[in-house]
Amino acid sequence: MRAKLFRASWGGLTPSTLCASSSNSVIAASVLVAMSTIPPSALQSGFPPTIPLPFNARQPEKVTLFPLSNYTFGVKETQPEEDPSVIARLKRLEEHFAEHGMRRTCEGILVCHEHNHPHILMLQIANAFFKLPGDYLRPEDDEVEGFKARLDERLAPVGRIGEGEEAGDWEVGECLAQWWRPNFETFMYPFVPAHVTRPKECKKLYFIHLPKTKVLSVPKNMKLLAVPLFELYDNTARYGPQLSAIPHILSRYNFEFVDDDGNVVAVTPGAGAPEGYVPKTKVLAGDDTDMKESEENGTQ
Repeated sequence: MRAKLFRASWGGLTPSTLCASSSNSVIAASVLVAMSTIPPSALQSGFPPTIPLPFNARQPEKVTLFPLSNYTFGVKETQPEEDPSVIARLKRLEEHFAEHGMRRTCEGILVCHEHNHPHILMLQIANAFFKLPGDYLRPEDDEVEGFKARLDERLAPVGRIGEGEEAGDWEVGECLAQWWRPNFETFMYPFVPAHVTRPKECKKLYFIHLPKTKVLSVPKNMKLLAVPLFELYDNTARYGPQLSAIPHILSRYNFEFVDDDGNVVAVTPGAGAPEGYVPKTKVLAGDDTDMKESEENGTQ
């Protein structure tokens, strides 16, 4: 008799364990899946984890992240800085405030993944200065539409590489943070100081939900980087307080990591099993006709 090897697709349990009732198996599998980074379709562990209760109450919808390799990158004409120095930039801010009031600035947090770890797309200017895509809004601009136009200026492709791309094709998600500039200075804070009644600028950071594929182009005088969260975390010396805080503000989300073929290869622990999911035995070796992938655990 040829040897046969069986594994439960949701935990590597032995055939004797699989004789439990189908309903109990579904409940156990749902909770077990919730506490593993491995999706139900790939669970084959022979050492199942301890099963706690679900732990995803009052969290936003899970976010699907696509691999960095899904995106195409190009370059376009140089976009020189509007101000030659920090002093000139603050002077222009002062003139803007006198004529139009508080400046409104929007920047986007674009997230993809590499090796199942979130990476943030950001710009590097002059090999030293890091910033998120986006910019200040014109006084007459609507907040969201004006923000999309600013994203187009920074990242929308041009020429042949941009064929088929539509202007303003950005899915602007939740506002994740607000930073305030109380005076005509470089310092910004995630709160309005108590003594400040007329802040000079408000910067909002929005979650930009990237599609499965997209073409992005960066000006020649800038670099587009994919920076992992572990590099940003607690790294104010290199990235400053705003960018180093991104891992904190993204920690509220459960992520679903998808590979090049669209298969879910990893998930953030805590979420329940997919709706309608029923644990099934997976035959890894042998050809026993009594054990098929289409059969539920516990059935004969």
